This record gives sequence, C-alpha cells and structure tokens, in this order.
Amino acid sequence: MSFTAIQLPNRASGARSLLSGLVLSVLLSACASPPPGGVKVVDRSHSVGSSQMPHRQPVTSGQYQVRRGDTLYSIAFRFGWDWKALAMRNGIAPPYLIRVGQIIRFDGQSVSRPPVVASAPVIVTAPSGRPSAPVQTKPQTPAPIKTAPAVTALPPTQKSASGWLWPSSGAVIGRFSSNGSLNKGIDIAGELGQPVLAASDGSVVYAGSGLRGYGELIIIKHSDTYVSAYGHNRRLLVQEGQQVKAGQKIAEMGSTGTDRVKLHFEVRRQGKPVDPLQYLPRR
Repeated sequence: MSFTAIQLPNRASGARSLLSGLVLSVLLSACASPPPGGVKVVDRSHSVGSSQMPHRQPVTSGQYQVRRGDTLYSIAFRFGWDWKALAMRNGIAPPYLIRVGQIIRFDGQSVSRPPVVASAPVIVTAPSGRPSAPVQTKPQTPAPIKTAPAVTALPPTQKSASGWLWPSSGAVIGRFSSNGSLNKGIDIAGELGQPVLAASDGSVVYAGSGLRGYGELIIIKHSDTYVSAYGHNRRLLVQEGQQVKAGQKIAEMGSTGTDRVKLHFEVRRQGKPVDPLQYLPRR
C-alpha cells in the first residue's frame, strides 16, 4: 500500500488568512445594513415651529436695569412682554413709575428695591387711556416738539372693521413673517418727510430712539390688549402721554436705524407681534 504525502499549511499563515476573512465580512455586513442603535442624523430645519423661535417668546430669564429714557412699555416691547404681565411680575403698581437704575426681572424672582438716583424719575404714562398730568421724563431740556393737526388727509382714509387705518401711503416692501424671521411687522415705502399717521386712537407711551434697530420710534397704546409701533422716522411730532386720533400725523418718514426711507409698522397683541395686514383695511 502506498501513501501520498499531503502538505499542511503553516499555522501562522492560516490564522492571518482567517482574520482577514473575518474583517472583510464585518465590513461588508456594515455596508449592507447599518446596525440598529447607530448615530441618527436629524434634520432640524423643520423641527422647530415659528411659535418656538427664541425671539418670538418673551425673555424669561435674567434682568434689565432701567436706563434714562426707558418706559415700562418700551422695556416690555423690547423683550416681548405684555406690559401688564411685566408690571405684575415686578410688583409695579399704578401709576407704573420706574426709575433709572431699577432692576426689571423676567424670571419671577424677588425684586430688590431700586437704588437712590440723583436724576429725575423716568415715568410711565398711566395706562388708563386718559391724559395724565404733565411729568418729567428726562433730566435734560428736550428739543421743542410741535403738535401736528388732529387729522392729516392722506389716502386711504377708510377704517377697517376693527377700526384701523393705514399709517402711511406707499407700497408694502416688507411683509410680516411667522417663520421665525426678524421681521415682526410690515415695511412701507415712501419719501423722506412723508406723513406718518396713527393707525388707531390711543395714547403715546414711547417716543424716542432707545430701542436698537428701530431708529426714531413711536409706540401707541390703543387698549389693554393692543399697541402699535412706528419706526425709522425722521422726526417725531408727538410726545409721551399725548392722546392721538386715528389719522393724526405723528411723525415724518425717514431712514433712522435703517438703510432706506421707509416706515416699519408693527401691531402687538398682549405683547406678541401679529400681522398688521389682518387689521388694516384692504387697499
């Protein structure tokens, strides 16, 4: 009987071949079907609605120190608050007096008493809708302010069913957006010095340039629910505490705080921006 010799492979070489085969198998398996529990890529471009955008919600943390020229209404407007809610949170009672250096809190924590300041107090017009007694708003001598005639003839003059009218003539060049953009109102084109009108009856609760990005700004309180704002004016023709009528000329259009002549117009309901076109009459 004869035997044929069979040569067995080298053990080290066989081990290397087996290991290479296993690695290749694992790699091919991973490419074919990713294992469960792996890293998941999430598209966040549509995961956050407009109501959740940070600047659409009131600031609910931190604090603000009152500066000269501030009013409770301008602070509430800047930080997305309803003025009544902000006053309540800070224990500010009628006539809603605030002082330079006073701390306004947004987080509901206890409020310290305002420091004693040598300057004149910053006063907030009583929100009763009635004219208040003359008060000092700034320690320095203000520039003379001319009061415009009660009503300026400027088309269109008809009011909407809710009692609003257009604050100026001109094309709408910027619309309100609810998708989280920075445009909280509408922009109306016009000429330098063109009349800006009160969109509804109310009381002027802010007139100045203390809110960044709005230039020379006027805020009118129409009720406990609604305020309107008129930004980028060249010249303000009303002062805080003054009662105005719908159609009254309150300012001259300008380009303060922006790159072109236009009126930025906002309507806020309980402190939150809403689309002004819902309240204005159809053109």
